[in-house]
This record gives sequence, C-alpha cells and structure tokens, in this order.
Amino acid sequence: MAESVVTEHPEGEATRRDFIHIAAGAAAVGAGVMVVWPLVNSMNPAADTLALSTVEFDTSKVAEGMQIVITWQGKPVFVRNRTAAELQRVIADNDASDLKEPQTDQERTKAGHEPILVVIGSCTHLGCIPTFGSGDFGGWFCPCHGSHYDASGRIRKGPAPANLVVPEYEFTAGSTIRIG
Repeated sequence: MAESVVTEHPEGEATRRDFIHIAAGAAAVGAGVMVVWPLVNSMNPAADTLALSTVEFDTSKVAEGMQIVITWQGKPVFVRNRTAAELQRVIADNDASDLKEPQTDQERTKAGHEPILVVIGSCTHLGCIPTFGSGDFGGWFCPCHGSHYDASGRIRKGPAPANLVVPEYEFTAGSTIRIG
C-alpha cells in the first residue's frame, strides 16, 4: 500500500483553504449589506415630504393690518402684519389674568420683527380654522366651538386649551422668513 504524504506548512503561511474561507466571509458580508440597505433606505423621507419640510415667504407682501394664509406641511399658517394699535393692545395684555396659557407677545415673535406674527391657523381645541377680526379680543375667533384668541394668538376665552402654535421660523434675509 502507498503511504499518504502529509506536508506541513510553516506557521503563518496561508493556504488555498484559508483564502476560500476569507473570500466566502467577504461575500456573505457583502450579500448581507445588499439585503439590509434597501430596508434602511426605505426609512428615509420621500422627496415630496422633504420638499414640504420648509417654506419661504416674503413678508413685505403683507400690508400693515393684513394677513396672508400660506400652506406648510398641509396646514394653514397665518402671517399677519399687525398694526401699531394691535401691538399696543397685546403688549398691554401680556400680564392679563385671563390668559389660559401665559405667554408674552415677545415670546411669540422675533426680536426686531414684532409686527409680524406667524402662527399655525388651526384651533387648538379641535383643529378648525379660526377667522380674524370677529373675536372679543381683536384677534381670531373659532366659529366651531367659540374660542377667542387675541392678536398675538393667545387663547383668551372658550374651550381651546392652548395658544395658537407658533411654528419654528426665522428671518433669513430682510423680510423673508423660512418656516420649518
């Protein structure tokens, strides 16, 4: 009978079998990444959602005493250029005892741009859209259930639990604001 010859390789020298094991492991990792990547990528927001995440608007288009309604993320946003009389009244009411959610007008506007008020135009009670000028406090009135807001968007009377929401916004250049 013939004897089988076994040759030993010196320590640290790679064999073909070692190469095959490394190549198979690398292929398995690559296949795993190829399977997981579409799942992870599907969690990113869609392009149309990203497009709605911010909106820019030039507030110089809003005359004093007027209000413009723009849409941001499917919600109405009131951009109001308040008159000097409205500003005096809301500043005088900063310490009013009937504020359900105490907040000063300065906390609701940007310094240097106090006449411009930006609020989400959705009643905090059940989401109806309030109308301007028909409330008891010179601001908005929600006809659905009778909530009254002042010209700073603060709830003053009615079932609404909170002030009109001020979205995240900033003045980018002069009179242009970016919401979101």
